[in-house]
Amino acid sequence: MTIDIEKARAYREAMNERIFAEGNTSINRFFRLDSGAYAAGALDAKTKELMGLVASAVLRCDDCIFYHIDRSIAEGASREELIEALNISLIVGGSIVIPHLRRAFEAIDALLAERG
Repeated sequence: MTIDIEKARAYREAMNERIFAEGNTSINRFFRLDSGAYAAGALDAKTKELMGLVASAVLRCDDCIFYHIDRSIAEGASREELIEALNISLIVGGSIVIPHLRRAFEAIDALLAERG
């Protein structure tokens, strides 16, 4: 499987715009709450994104895993930090996380290669 980074980002952005355009107050509030939760506070944004990555892997959401890897790297996470976070998700989630771990490693490779 090959990840098309730009396609994944474009789809996410286009669909988020589509969802926001519906004008549903509750949905829009949830999206703002979600975005705000990852802003720097007592924990820096990188740490929060790594926490989001762990939760996403345990919950087995490949779209979320990709997003949090992308955001973690944007916030300065290293390959080693990402892999340690994914190790925590494997410990917490167990062997059912392994297929998602494979795709996560593929995403890490692609996203780090993109950033040079």
